Amino acid sequence: MPTYVYKGRNRANETVSGEKTAENREALERMLKREQISLTNVREKGREIALPKLGMKKSVNAKELAVFTKQFSVMIDAGLPLVQCLDILAAQQPNKFFAQSISSVQADVEAGSTLAAAMEKQPKAFDRLYTNMVAAGETGGILDNILQRLSVYIEKAVKLKSDIKGAMTYPIIVVVIAVIVISVIMIFVIPSFTKIFKELLGGDEGLPLPTQIVVNISHFMVGYWWLIAIVGGVLTYAIKMYYATPKGNWQIDNLLLKTPIIGSVIRKVAVARFARTLSTLLSSGVSILEALDITARTSGNVIIQDAILKVRSGIERGQTLVEPLNATGIFPNMVGQMIGIGEQTGALDTMLGKIADFYEQEVDAAVAGMLSLIEPVMIGFLGVTIGGIVIAMYLPLFSLIGKLSNGK
Repeated sequence: MPTYVYKGRNRANETVSGEKTAENREALERMLKREQISLTNVREKGREIALPKLGMKKSVNAKELAVFTKQFSVMIDAGLPLVQCLDILAAQQPNKFFAQSISSVQADVEAGSTLAAAMEKQPKAFDRLYTNMVAAGETGGILDNILQRLSVYIEKAVKLKSDIKGAMTYPIIVVVIAVIVISVIMIFVIPSFTKIFKELLGGDEGLPLPTQIVVNISHFMVGYWWLIAIVGGVLTYAIKMYYATPKGNWQIDNLLLKTPIIGSVIRKVAVARFARTLSTLLSSGVSILEALDITARTSGNVIIQDAILKVRSGIERGQTLVEPLNATGIFPNMVGQMIGIGEQTGALDTMLGKIADFYEQEVDAAVAGMLSLIEPVMIGFLGVTIGGIVIAMYLPLFSLIGKLSNGK
């Protein structure tokens, strides 16, 4: 869609200028007419400007989407026209890619498209969950309420994700520092000790077994560090490519769910996300089958996704939500019982919201518990590893000192 540079005069006869994205010149004139601007000069912006810029961000993160949604809902609630809201939000958006996406949505809406249909054309900015909820809001005439719910949903999802990332930052930093420290010791410190041993003992012969093992590892790391780097890179790439295949995706996700401690946290995160997403969609008027399909695609784990799709198939066959949910064996019994109560009372969306609140708190507790276990294990590992290296390197010195003492 071309971008036009224009000049014109407003109602106060003041000269105004700017840039707008529109389907064609006629569409641009209609846009400016709504803003009570008389066009005096217009030209299409050079094609080289429309090309993607080097280093330009081509994605929209959850925080940016949450801020956009919140501002959008406030503007709609205040009675501002839809097109004007989009124009203002595009103009103030610091993410250029997101700004272009919003401008494209604005142009499509001006051309007669619905907001949901226009957003569907920008999948990198607005996912299926977002567009379906917007469509439900437009149909029911409650777009402002739907946008508020979307804003809350995205903010909660961002908080859950940031809490997990924040909790995992410390152990990751410790592991990285440990690898660097051990590598420096093995590559730079141990060779210095080896030279001393050769001078005092006349070679590597006669070294205690622990010392010999450490020296051999050091020699290998010094001589073949490039091979270690290549093997590490190849393994990382191979795992990444294998995970991209359906079989690899299933096996790795299944392994993660079965991993002690970590698997429990992943399962609780998946349950919290499932309940929050499904609650938000159902409370917005999206059908149960469509809501389950969207929830499955946004689950983040293929095992959980398959389980939700089985639940969807069960509902298509006339079952209640609880029966196929319990049959999957993925979701805890408490979740099934609470959902069953929600179905019976006609307050399924509310009950799902309570389940999401509960499991988000459970995730916080589980992450804290996991850290309390990981921290002493890591400290113990570092102590044993670095302490073992130090002791191994001092053993020949103790032996030498003993020989000298006996000689005297």
